[in-house]
Amino acid sequence: MSSLLKWHKGGLKSPLSRAHGLGSAKSGLDHWIMQRVTAVGNLILGLWLLWSMIAHAGMNYTEAVLWISEPLNAVCMILFVISSFYHAVLGAQVIVEDYIHNEGFKLFKLLGQRLVFFAMGVACIFSVLQVAL
Repeated sequence: MSSLLKWHKGGLKSPLSRAHGLGSAKSGLDHWIMQRVTAVGNLILGLWLLWSMIAHAGMNYTEAVLWISEPLNAVCMILFVISSFYHAVLGAQVIVEDYIHNEGFKLFKLLGQRLVFFAMGVACIFSVLQVAL
């Protein structure tokens, strides 16, 4: 298996020559930063959601609709959905890139994951908007 990987081919080549052609290191930094940014966003918005649920524990359906109809609550809920699903896409992408070695299946899996997460995010946002409006 290790003989199939480019890094292990070439015997006495320098580390730079072995790494040449393996891709740019620039995109990995953006990915890492976005994972941290969305994690902070999820933490802040998750605490807001937790506080809101505790503060409004026991509300009935009508009260919940009135609560989500407030513009600040609807916007925060939509931001939470976007941040959560984007964070999930980034995390799932890392798993696929690390553990799936067949390039064709990897591309298929990454595309499928993005489409599924996007569809679920749109469905959640649509639900929030439908209740709020």
